Amino acid sequence: MQPFPLFLALKHIRRRSLQSLLTILGVAVGVMVLVTALSLTNGFIAELVKSTLKATPHITLNGMAGETFANDQAVMEKLMSNPEVVAVSPYIQTQVLIFRRANAELGLRATNGYTQLLGIDPALEQQVLTDLPELSQQAELLAGGDAIIIGRSLGLRQLGVIPGDEVYISNADLKRKKFVVADTFRVGNELIDALVSYTDIPTLQDYLGVDNEISGYHIRIKNPDDASRVGQALGAETGLLAYSWQSLFSGLIEQLKMQKALIAVVVFLIVLVAAMGIANILILTVAEKTEEIAILKAMGASQRQIVTTFTLEGLILGGTGTLLGALLGFGISLYFKLKPFPLPGDLYFITALPVDMQAFDFIWVCALSLATSIIAGIVPARRASGLNPVDILR
Repeated sequence: MQPFPLFLALKHIRRRSLQSLLTILGVAVGVMVLVTALSLTNGFIAELVKSTLKATPHITLNGMAGETFANDQAVMEKLMSNPEVVAVSPYIQTQVLIFRRANAELGLRATNGYTQLLGIDPALEQQVLTDLPELSQQAELLAGGDAIIIGRSLGLRQLGVIPGDEVYISNADLKRKKFVVADTFRVGNELIDALVSYTDIPTLQDYLGVDNEISGYHIRIKNPDDASRVGQALGAETGLLAYSWQSLFSGLIEQLKMQKALIAVVVFLIVLVAAMGIANILILTVAEKTEEIAILKAMGASQRQIVTTFTLEGLILGGTGTLLGALLGFGISLYFKLKPFPLPGDLYFITALPVDMQAFDFIWVCALSLATSIIAGIVPARRASGLNPVDILR
């Protein structure tokens, strides 16, 4: 046998079946949109981090800005002795102007841009940047000198060059050098694709006029999330400055997290509107059932039972909508995860809609929806419990 408050709550819901259904659907749509939007945002953040790590070492160790120092094999061995370090690669870098000369015969105008030129050991760097195959594919050309690998956005969009074309670099001292484009790469992060270029260490050392000197070390560790902690330890051991990948792209990551928070706030307004629908139904029910409530109280129904009845109505409406919305959101997210929606690769850094479902998002969204639904039922419930049966029946 059903408890009296539950029996009465279900009776009130069935009496306004259409309004109850619309309210449940309103809550369901809000929850569905919210969990789906969060899953898509998580996916975009994960994909952006993944693309960033394709061309960004987990940890970078270097000296003061612009300083170079001797490439000491003992330091390399000391870094590799750390159990959390997977690979280490020396590098030397400089900022230069990169340009393509005009060619009247081909109708090409001069183009230019700025690039962060990195001199690397292709074999060692490939162990650090395992998702950048162009380094190993063009290792032989890089080792031959005067070859360069540039980001695709820099090469195609800014300079208008393809593999085999010639480009020139110039530094602040107006020292020039000619390179042949060996290949282009694309990781999906414009901060990298439009800025970074690679050549080999001896070539860049010769251009800068330094002998066996480097700018620092690129390091890959077992868990990228530990980069800040491990980097501090390695910096303390070697006396070099340590930069984790999180610190280099902290602004971008924080912006994405802010976007996720804003999406959650905006879409939550849908749930709030649906909660107002719950409050509306309960207020109308109280207004219509005033005499019935008075009779029930006169027959011995307690104030607590009346409050419980209307609170249960809000919980049932909100709980049903929340459960339905969570299931629909999970279903839609799972569908896009199993059958990714294609995106134009020339416009976005990804070729399919990314989805990353996180249990915590579902939990807090459902909890928030249920809490809102219960709160929406408290005001009419307290109003119903405060009715004086004597005044009403008189």
